[in-house]
Amino acid sequence: MSNVSIGPTSIQHNPFRRKQKQKQKWHYPFWFGGSAASMAAVVTHPLDLVKVRLQTRSPSDPRTMLSTFVHVFRKQGFFGLYNGLSAALLRQLTYSTVRFGVYEDLKARFRAAPSPTNPRGQAPLPQLLLMSGTAGFLGGIAGNPGDVLNVRMQSDFAKPPEKRWYYKNALDGLIRMIREEGPASITRGIWPNSARALLMTSSQLASYDTFKQTMTQRFAMPDNVGTHFISSLAAGFVATTICSPVDVVKTRIMSAGGKIGILSLLKETTRREGWIWMFRGWVPSFVRLGPQTIATMIFFEQHKKVYRRLKGDPSDA
Repeated sequence: MSNVSIGPTSIQHNPFRRKQKQKQKWHYPFWFGGSAASMAAVVTHPLDLVKVRLQTRSPSDPRTMLSTFVHVFRKQGFFGLYNGLSAALLRQLTYSTVRFGVYEDLKARFRAAPSPTNPRGQAPLPQLLLMSGTAGFLGGIAGNPGDVLNVRMQSDFAKPPEKRWYYKNALDGLIRMIREEGPASITRGIWPNSARALLMTSSQLASYDTFKQTMTQRFAMPDNVGTHFISSLAAGFVATTICSPVDVVKTRIMSAGGKIGILSLLKETTRREGWIWMFRGWVPSFVRLGPQTIATMIFFEQHKKVYRRLKGDPSDA
């Protein structure tokens, strides 16, 4: 009987092993997340603007999402809904580039061994939360200047004329903030912003990966746009609910002109508005964050798909 080598040959002809080897080799460019989030920001910016206006409104301002949207459109026209877009793009190109890049790098470094029940070698949820939280915290620090400008430019026309900033664009705003208020101004709200970014990234990206793995493995759904849509919609709901209180605090601190402590803000806000303030703007936040999460993750997945094809692999894995 002739000798038959079954080791390498069996691996070579084992489609599961061959597919896993192909899946594990990809290490995507660091900037993909920032690019995808910037594309999503263009789509969802009007919703983000309405959310900020609601979170910083005065008692005489419109109280609902629809009335705020109509108010901005009537007063400032269509392009008024895109006030602060340059700052939003600056924020995504810093914040999302860092958080996505760090998270994807950590996932690649600490990948679990592939198995039939976990063919992608995805780390368990506690590790995903730790990795995404770390990535989000670093992203919050990197994106803080853009976030301050984003909040100020979006809420500017809701203020009395004498209290407006009148920034021409993100670069003009960045220069003026440093010149008029000092370098420390671009770090305003950095700790609540970083805390919010930590919560956002861990609840958004880790939950997205978990939802996606559950649907593709447990329910045998294909890894396509439909699955990405459902996973990102669920992740957006989770992220909005968890991040709402920190998001309100962050927005109010950044929109304030003078120095204000977090504890003082919490005490005063709770005294005036009760505990309901924690979820003020939740509906517009979800209406904004849901589509934003969906658009970001779909754009991100398409970035990776195109990259694989350009590298000679048309697989959707």
